[in-house]
Amino acid sequence: MSGRGRLALCAFAATLMAAGALLPLVDPATWIVQAALLLAVQSGAGALVRRWSSARALTVSVQILVALTALTVVFARDHAVAGFLPGPSAVQRFGLLLTAGADDVGQYAIPAPATDGIRLMLVGGVLVIGLLVDVLAVTFRSAAPAGLPLLALYSVAAGLSGGGASWLWFLLAASGYLVLLLAEGRDRLSQWGRVFGGAAPSRASRGPARPAAAGGPLAPVRTGRRIGVVALGIALAVPAVLPSLGGGLLNGTGPSGGAGGGMINAVNPLVSLQDNLTQPEDREVLRYRTNAKETSELYLRLTSLDDFDGQSWRLTERPIGDVPEQLPQPTGLSGDVSTSEITTTISASDAYEQVWLPMPYPATSVETKGRWRYESVGRTLVGDKGQTTKGVQYSVSSLVVNPTRQQLADAPDAPDALTREYTRLPANLPADVRSTAARVTEGAANDYERAVRLQDWFAVEGGFRYDTEVSSGTGAAAISQFLKNKEGFCVHFSFSMAAMARTLGIPARVAVGFTPGAPQSGGDMSVGIRDAHAWPELYFEGVGWTRFEPTPTRGSVPEYTRPESPAGRPSTAPLPEESAAVVPSAQPSAQDSCPPQARRLGECGDTEQQGVAAPTDSGPPFGTILPAAAGVLAVVLIPLLPLLWRLRVRARRLGAPGRTPQEVTARTLAAWAEVNDTAWDHGIVPDESRTPRGTAERIVRLGKLDGEPAEAVHRVAGAVEQVLYAARPGPAAGLAEDAARIRAGLAARAGRAGRLRALLAPRSAVRVVWAVSDARAAVTTRWADRRRRLVAQWSSALRRPSRQRG
Repeated sequence: MSGRGRLALCAFAATLMAAGALLPLVDPATWIVQAALLLAVQSGAGALVRRWSSARALTVSVQILVALTALTVVFARDHAVAGFLPGPSAVQRFGLLLTAGADDVGQYAIPAPATDGIRLMLVGGVLVIGLLVDVLAVTFRSAAPAGLPLLALYSVAAGLSGGGASWLWFLLAASGYLVLLLAEGRDRLSQWGRVFGGAAPSRASRGPARPAAAGGPLAPVRTGRRIGVVALGIALAVPAVLPSLGGGLLNGTGPSGGAGGGMINAVNPLVSLQDNLTQPEDREVLRYRTNAKETSELYLRLTSLDDFDGQSWRLTERPIGDVPEQLPQPTGLSGDVSTSEITTTISASDAYEQVWLPMPYPATSVETKGRWRYESVGRTLVGDKGQTTKGVQYSVSSLVVNPTRQQLADAPDAPDALTREYTRLPANLPADVRSTAARVTEGAANDYERAVRLQDWFAVEGGFRYDTEVSSGTGAAAISQFLKNKEGFCVHFSFSMAAMARTLGIPARVAVGFTPGAPQSGGDMSVGIRDAHAWPELYFEGVGWTRFEPTPTRGSVPEYTRPESPAGRPSTAPLPEESAAVVPSAQPSAQDSCPPQARRLGECGDTEQQGVAAPTDSGPPFGTILPAAAGVLAVVLIPLLPLLWRLRVRARRLGAPGRTPQEVTARTLAAWAEVNDTAWDHGIVPDESRTPRGTAERIVRLGKLDGEPAEAVHRVAGAVEQVLYAARPGPAAGLAEDAARIRAGLAARAGRAGRLRALLAPRSAVRVVWAVSDARAAVTTRWADRRRRLVAQWSSALRRPSRQRG
């Protein structure tokens, strides 16, 4: 097999091995077979073209055409011209499939189903990366830069999987790249000729001497393999002994600690929470049974976010320890407040895997098996050393706190330390957040009334709409935007209410977890993935951290925030909200005199349907996907711009030889310019004051050239002298070949670092900057001359009437 054929095969294998990181994202993974077949067709087309033509542009063009035709046959055959040619209808079909694929990516959790749109995105993406790798490694014979598109492909897979890509996929992708580099190295060694391994072994040595051509790999190749294996081993071993970062809160990995302590890492649940709310199917994640008389307020809490830095709400890093048999008394809760203890037995689904243990708040004791740790400030349990909720069964004793409205209204000031920590706000908080909070709560007599007014303004009176399609920004500017647009989901409502409460001096934080779920036959409660929720907790001394519910149509309004029940109305709390899959029923018409709290609870005969409508979020729009893809492509291509520019200039200079004397002169001078730039790329700065012969001697001396490369430099210099000084210069043959010999000779003397510098960051690329500067100076000069002429014409025109009058 030829060197280029071996490179093409290794480029195909490297792309396919890097694409393996995408396999866990889609189920079933049969799309990889489709991608492999189309990639083989694309690579084979390039190999065939290269056998009878060295035109690089032709090779790439044929590969692009073949790839488009193959994609058309697979995904848009019914819309193609003659069943296989991509026409306008096929292009429109591709656009529809890509849009549908983007919608599917936003809707489905990992692993997503292999819909036509997702398959087109995967297969098409693999073909694009495969084309880039083939062009760089095979067409231009530069395998090192081909690692950039391979890295981009692996990074996409790692990013979509939340950074949890298996080490096996990294090993596979890295091995493919290493194989590609070794193939290029072997190809280069074969062009240098036979490599001798030293003197022949002595006759006195034991055993027969091995011939040099026994078929074993050359010493540099063996060394390269060993270095590659060692590098891969280090890359896999080092992360294993370093601390890992946490992932998503509802779906990812999280903190860990040793037996005697540890810290909780700050993680942001926003992305995972929105992903859960927008699932097309409501999968069960938890099932529980409780002895509580009323389940409408039995929220299952994971943790709380208490640090607002202006960009988002985050979890403060706090120490964790062993889980005590009896959890401490809840912060701020006094004996004057009525409480009752309940027991809840919970089972987590095998498909629900994260590190925070969902529990009713405030828990007093937990019975569970596994490696769990306790964080006392948030009163949460977190898995340690890989412990997750997958398939876990546990029992939780917790308090049902029943404060009266009067107790909340009469609550004394919170401790200074707690107030300072939980009313801290970023300096970039927009002024309208404070002014809106003051306006909504104007006239309130105490913090309790202010909190209730904020809740009712978001839930009923403010005209807000629940919508999971809204962008999930949570920074200070996003809160201000949310207050203006009045559209969002639970994250926006809870984060905004907590921030506004802090502006009023009320300690606040945001809790994340699940709403109570829906009752099932047999007395069980089922919690689905779309029951994921966020709500604000406000602190009242004597009661402690108290739940509020500002999100319309979600969860249940706490009893202590409802108005006193009117005469003749039942005082019992409504049934818990069912999951989003349950169809709500219509209610009679509402009356204008109905209080806002009762109207929200459906006690006024509201004509609108109650309950939670199924989220309709279709994921990020195509208009967002396209700029993101363009950004990724720019990140990959921008570092390659000097290399691509240099390759283009070299191909143009060393093109077909000229026929006319003018063309011969131009081609010879272009080849000489290429020799000078090649020397410059390898560290020999041009000296334009020298003659061609003097320049050739200087390149040979500084580049330490000898043999064929040195003779090639003198031949090109002699051709330049012929076209410059001879009366009838003749055509010079082999200028392109001589330029290639000079480039190979300089690269061989430059060392690995010098070769990479000359390839990826050629010094002669500064000519682009000079050209832009010259063009700018020319434009400036022309504009200045034109302006002077215009001024002179205007002056002449103004003086002419005065002379006539004189």
